[in-house]
Amino acid sequence: MMRRKFLQTTLAAAPLAATTARSSTIDRPTKGFKVNAGEGRFHGHIQLKGVNSNILDVKVSGKDTNGDLAVFEQTSLSPKRGTPSHVHLNQDEMFHVQDGEYQFLVGQDTFHLKTGDSIFLPRKVPHAWTQVSERGRMTVIFQPAGKMEEFFVTMAALEKEPSKEEIAKIFADHDMQVVGPPLKVD
Repeated sequence: MMRRKFLQTTLAAAPLAATTARSSTIDRPTKGFKVNAGEGRFHGHIQLKGVNSNILDVKVSGKDTNGDLAVFEQTSLSPKRGTPSHVHLNQDEMFHVQDGEYQFLVGQDTFHLKTGDSIFLPRKVPHAWTQVSERGRMTVIFQPAGKMEEFFVTMAALEKEPSKEEIAKIFADHDMQVVGPPLKVD
């Protein structure tokens, strides 16, 4: 009797599993693509306003991966500025420093990163970073892509410096939560 119930449950779930497997390949490119150095796949250069004035270029969009992954190249133009302490509710994040130096706070741990270093930030763990060097560049990876591309486009569209309350709302609208001030560096 238990075997029959197991088989019925397994067979009933099979169409759902097949549908789920197929849906992950819908709307994905069938060919690779190249994004040239200094260019973005979509939006051109995304010039941020508010938290910092860095430039982001989309290298791999969530549109390319059915939302599974997003990759950005960030040109950092904001010494001694960074993000408020915040939490990504649904995404892991990774940074690879291509040039420059940065300070990161992940949970209670502080890390100093320089050219060639990488750092992983797990979802639901408060974190912040600040640019230490005059200029810098990082690859930023989000998995899944979530609403990060839209977040950066929203920050670029601001017409004036946002208040802390406005920043917190923009973060919340894009599935993040501001939980503290930016990381200060000397």
